[in-house]
Amino acid sequence: MSSLPANYTALVIGSSGGIGSAIQQTLSADPRCNEVICMSRSKDGLDITEEASVVSCVQKIASKKIHLLICATGALTINGVGPEKTIRQLDPDAMTAQFRLNAIGPALVMKHFLPLVDREKRGICAFLSARVGSIGDNRLGGWISYRSSKAALNQIIRTASIEFKRTHPDAVLVGVHPGTVETSLSEPFSRGRERMRPDDAAKMILEALNAVASTQTGSFIAYDGSSIEW
Repeated sequence: MSSLPANYTALVIGSSGGIGSAIQQTLSADPRCNEVICMSRSKDGLDITEEASVVSCVQKIASKKIHLLICATGALTINGVGPEKTIRQLDPDAMTAQFRLNAIGPALVMKHFLPLVDREKRGICAFLSARVGSIGDNRLGGWISYRSSKAALNQIIRTASIEFKRTHPDAVLVGVHPGTVETSLSEPFSRGRERMRPDDAAKMILEALNAVASTQTGSFIAYDGSSIEW
């Protein structure tokens, strides 16, 4: 991460997941990284859908100045309910669960963790989204709850980035599509589709983030750095 200050501090939220774990390992191998702070439900009891839990975890690192924040949370299947194939399968409780985890949770992370980002130096804040959250790119239909929750996340990122720019002029806040990665999240839905290894995906995501300019804050990019339409 050559665009970040020397001895930068990174925070990976969702570090116990397939992508989050790979990102944490890649950052730990970067000689320019002074510290990688890892937080997850299994390690710290961090439940991003509960504000009290988010606040408690923020307080643990309140003295830190973060230069790289990556939120690698999210789920396709929640409480045993996977994405719908048709609107006839839509269940309001399942849809609410998708929004709580994939949109409201990251919004709470932004609310409480973004103030820890160093205001004086370059900072990069990335939230894992999904290409299926793109409204303009939707040509297949289906997966209504998951698609909508990720579209909501994209709007949250876009809106928060405007406010964030006022207080952190050298920082960027973006949404990132990680691609189809070999994780438990994608396993049931990737039959016949090529998937990337988590470590390869992590390297590409970090390379793409490293190249993001401050003028690109509030944008939606893919793991290869390409732009994705809203």
